[in-house]
Amino acid sequence: MTTLTQASRQWATRPADERFESLHALAMYTGYQRQRSRGVVVSSRALAVKPAPHDELKSLEIHGPNGVGYAPTHWSFGQLSRLVNAPPRYLRTLPAPLAADCLNYNIQFRRDIEDVGCLLRKNGEDEPIFAAATGPNYGRIWNADIGAMLVDKFGDGVTGPWRVPGEFGKRVEVTKANTTIYASDRDMFVFLADEDRRIEIPNRRNGQPGSLARGFFVWNSEVGAASLGAAFFLFDYVCCNRIIWGATQYNEKRIRHTAGAPDKWLEEIVPVLDEYSRSSAKPVLETIEAARQRKLGDKLDVFLAGRFGKGLVSTLKAVHEREEDRPIETLWDASVAVTAHAKSLTHQNERVALERKAGELLSIPFAPPAREMILA
Repeated sequence: MTTLTQASRQWATRPADERFESLHALAMYTGYQRQRSRGVVVSSRALAVKPAPHDELKSLEIHGPNGVGYAPTHWSFGQLSRLVNAPPRYLRTLPAPLAADCLNYNIQFRRDIEDVGCLLRKNGEDEPIFAAATGPNYGRIWNADIGAMLVDKFGDGVTGPWRVPGEFGKRVEVTKANTTIYASDRDMFVFLADEDRRIEIPNRRNGQPGSLARGFFVWNSEVGAASLGAAFFLFDYVCCNRIIWGATQYNEKRIRHTAGAPDKWLEEIVPVLDEYSRSSAKPVLETIEAARQRKLGDKLDVFLAGRFGKGLVSTLKAVHEREEDRPIETLWDASVAVTAHAKSLTHQNERVALERKAGELLSIPFAPPAREMILA
């Protein structure tokens, strides 16, 4: 078992205007943004940077073929600067006229002519905003589409079985202070859990029964700040600062915003979320029970080495002995050992990668013991 801190980091850093008390509120916000946004592709030579008329020394505008000036966000200014091989951090220290000259020179002479995908928006005061500068084949998946899908599958995310998690397993009133539904003009992140229909597991730890809840994350950025992704896992409980304790069977899917991203979202992630929204815990319990019945026998070392490397075999066996006071015997035991070892890793990326491999173990099709070597 390990801890997941992704939701806690969101909880600790999001300002009040990026926190939503229901999926309905999230969908309204992202839908409003979508209505006031449009993506266009223009030649890089058609872009020009000028000082803003209202603040010629400090502010810039991005002008396209239509001559309208769009105020860049902090994020899009960095994107455009990197796109034309200019250092954004340094440019931000310069007076606006000088920064504009540097960018225009790079746009015209330092890069070959290429198409740029521009995301244009109007804010609440109808001011034109330059929200993103990406490649022309950027596969944008709108936050509004994700928000609408989540509402369709999981309702308001507060009153149904799938909702903002409680604290230590007890339901709480959802407020902006404890919500796990977030969105901004840059990205979105949602964490929902089913803590009512817990999965009862006999002989879960040291011969004692126990139960686990199901949870999932969904995240996205329509401006290129993050991939589209979803993660599915089991866990014990969530504490007040939204750390997920006792997590196991972590499975994650990330989709880069390439041209095929919208199709991959529809084919690879939406069906899993649909199944989560409609199903009981029975399929998960059946998967766990199959893994508990799957004996690894004398092929244990070969199995672990083939999936995690020879160097980890003795470590994983020792971890399971320490955690469970008995050796690894089954596929479920192997998964428990890998997850337990992952929590000792310092770097988040390494920990998540190993947790993902632990979760993948339970996706191995059941096979008779005589065919164990196939799995190695």
